[in-house]
Amino acid sequence: MKRAIIRNVQNVIFLLYTFGSGVFYFCFYLISIVLGLALSFTVVGIPLLTNVLRTTQAFVQHERIQTKIYTDISIEPLAARQRAEGNQWRQAKVELTNRKNWISVYWLMQKFILGCICLVIGVLIYIGPVLFAFVPLLYPYLELYVFGIPVDSELRALQIMAVGFILMIGCSKIGNGLVQIIGGYTRLMFKAIRR
Repeated sequence: MKRAIIRNVQNVIFLLYTFGSGVFYFCFYLISIVLGLALSFTVVGIPLLTNVLRTTQAFVQHERIQTKIYTDISIEPLAARQRAEGNQWRQAKVELTNRKNWISVYWLMQKFILGCICLVIGVLIYIGPVLFAFVPLLYPYLELYVFGIPVDSELRALQIMAVGFILMIGCSKIGNGLVQIIGGYTRLMFKAIRR
């Protein structure tokens, strides 16, 4: 029982982490690439783009580590990249023409959509049933409606609590499967980058 509770807490944390990291990657890359392209006619734009694209490998490796921690899915790390020799403009050319950088940006930004789905499903699967379990404590003080049904008696509150416990057990298995699917997304990202 204790192990199942710890696993469910890890699943919730991973789903919320997926949402948070998806929002971060989307905003970071969207703003920095648009800003870099807009400033590319000046001296500032190209170095900005170069430095932003250098972050892709660190973020992809971070995703691999988080996936291993929360889902126990092992993914082989990417080979470390060496910085290009030469002046700043030659390094910029190498970074900007590296196909793996742009593939990484695409997969990391796409995580925003996956993160939004994870947030909604995580709330429905994990947080909703827990809230149902607390209905008997809250119904005397609040005017509660569950699926349009008013909770106005102790019997009804206990019925909703029972439904909450049943949903906790059933949704736990769904949540475990969902977390494994999200871990599979990271594995697909690594396959696409290695090609």
